[in-house]
Amino acid sequence: MIRWEHLGTASVPDGGGELRLMRRGQEFSIMAPGGIELMNSRLSGSEEALARLGIERVGTDAHVLVGGYGMGFTLRAALAALGPKGRVTVAELVPEVIDWARGPMAELTAGGLDDPRTTVALGDVGELIRARAGAYDAILLDVDNGPEGLSRPANDRIYSGAGLATAKAALRPGGVLAVWSSAPSAAFTKRLRGAGFAVEELSVRASIHKRGGRHTIWMASLAG
Repeated sequence: MIRWEHLGTASVPDGGGELRLMRRGQEFSIMAPGGIELMNSRLSGSEEALARLGIERVGTDAHVLVGGYGMGFTLRAALAALGPKGRVTVAELVPEVIDWARGPMAELTAGGLDDPRTTVALGDVGELIRARAGAYDAILLDVDNGPEGLSRPANDRIYSGAGLATAKAALRPGGVLAVWSSAPSAAFTKRLRGAGFAVEELSVRASIHKRGGRHTIWMASLAG
C-alpha cells in the first residue's frame, strides 16, 4: 500500500488555518484543517463541468474570471472551451497553491498558467469582483466546498446577498455566475433568485469517468 506523502503546507489568510498538499503515487490531495479533503486529482469532472457549462452560455470569446485555482482543472477546461480571443483571469488567495501548480503538480497544470490568454491575480476573488463592474462574461466560483465557508470563514461574504449583488454588477449583459459545491443547497438557490438571477441547479459527476459521487453546480444567468 502506497502511503501519503506530505509535500507542503500553506497558511490561508484571515483565520483560514493551513492547507496541506499530499501525494500518494500519482494522486494529489489538498487538505483543509481537520483532515477535510478540499480537492483530489482523481475527481476533476465537476470542476471541468463548471468551466464548460459556463462558457457554453456566454460564448468562446468571453472574459472569464475563475475564483480559486485549486488543481487547475477549471482553468484547463476554460482554456479548452475558449477561442483565441477568449481570456481567463484566475484569482488565487494562497500564493503557495500557484507554486505547487508550477512545481509538484506541473503535469496537472499542463501549461495553462503560461497560456497567453491566462492572467493570474494573487488575492481575494471577492476584491477582484468588487473592483471591476461590468468586466466579465462569466464568473466561475470554486473557492471553498460550496456556498458556506469551510476553509475560510470570510468566503461566506462572496455567497451572501450583498456578495451576489456585487457579482451581478461585475457581469456584462447576458453574463453568468457559476458556482461549484460539494452538495446542494436550497437556501443558496433561493438566495440567487432573490438577487435577480435566473437559476439552474445542476447535478454533475465528480469523476470524469461518469460514475461515483455527484457535486452541484449553479448556473445563475443575467438577461441579455
